[in-house]
Amino acid sequence: MRSPRDFGKPLALGAPVPPLEIPVKPSRVIHFFDPSNAKMAAKLPDIAPQTDILLGNLEDAIPADRKVEAREGLVRIGREVDLGDTPLWTRINSLDSPWFLDDVMRLVGEIGDRLEVVMIPKVEGPWDIHYVDRLLAQLEARHKLRRTLLVHAILETALGVTNVEEICAASPRMQGISFGPADLAASRRMKTTRVGGGHPAYLVRTDPDPNNPNAPRVTAQQDPWHYSIARMVDACAATGCLPFYGPFGDISDPLGCEDQFRAAFLLGCVGAWSLHPSQLEIAKRVFSPPVEEVKFAKRVLEAMPDGRGVLMLDGKMQDDATWKQCRVMVTLAKLLAAKDPQLARAYGL
Repeated sequence: MRSPRDFGKPLALGAPVPPLEIPVKPSRVIHFFDPSNAKMAAKLPDIAPQTDILLGNLEDAIPADRKVEAREGLVRIGREVDLGDTPLWTRINSLDSPWFLDDVMRLVGEIGDRLEVVMIPKVEGPWDIHYVDRLLAQLEARHKLRRTLLVHAILETALGVTNVEEICAASPRMQGISFGPADLAASRRMKTTRVGGGHPAYLVRTDPDPNNPNAPRVTAQQDPWHYSIARMVDACAATGCLPFYGPFGDISDPLGCEDQFRAAFLLGCVGAWSLHPSQLEIAKRVFSPPVEEVKFAKRVLEAMPDGRGVLMLDGKMQDDATWKQCRVMVTLAKLLAAKDPQLARAYGL
């Protein structure tokens, strides 16, 4: 057992002091791009203002014969491309791949001061985070970095879900966790080929009408990811990490994407991945609190400045518990309004 008092100490001599609180920034959408694609790289200055986070992807979707090219492309982007105030993240290859070590050593050495978060795929337990934690500390010390690189885990195996609480608590570097439905489905041997979203066969059906047994029976499609996302959200909330929904693979189904994102938002996720520019607007809209709810929440906070007591507002009882809910909504609205003038006007902030 590691003493909690040691969490604030560097794991290598000369490494920066680890953060004791994860900075909370607008994180509604993480937009993935292929650093080996020159045309895509050329569009980054235009895409950067439209997204909260830009992520150079080195793992899935990058063929084996382009792994090195993608890595070197990300180094060039980190050195040369002006992304404004949009944070630059990367998803490196998995710990068991032949590219992981070179990814970490090359990127930290060349653009460690530009990268904010390193995303680790297929994290299965705290031991994975402990290894990455120590390695990053050694590289930070070697290259004299003054800012600690944060770590973001992807939850995409059954073992990872089993250990999600320990993963979140494994290091003060833990910035957050993203939910990876496709690999998780394979790990669980689920019978689906979809990347996120529901499935028409995963449903409930009303009982037969005793007076008309052959009448059509109403069905409702269920969410196969509800349990796992809720557990991830709880683990993150308990440790100060930020939970994200991951990819929605059907680019041709914007409504299905919106529904999946909104379910994750309501459960507590702060954002989701964008695999295509068309998903940027969906994620930004869904993970921004609705205007009317923000306005109502502001009225509650104004009527109960210290959160004490009980009152009725528009026929609804408000007490300390609803005051806390409203504070969550308004705090997020203020955070987003500081970046988005249009939202600020809509929220009246």
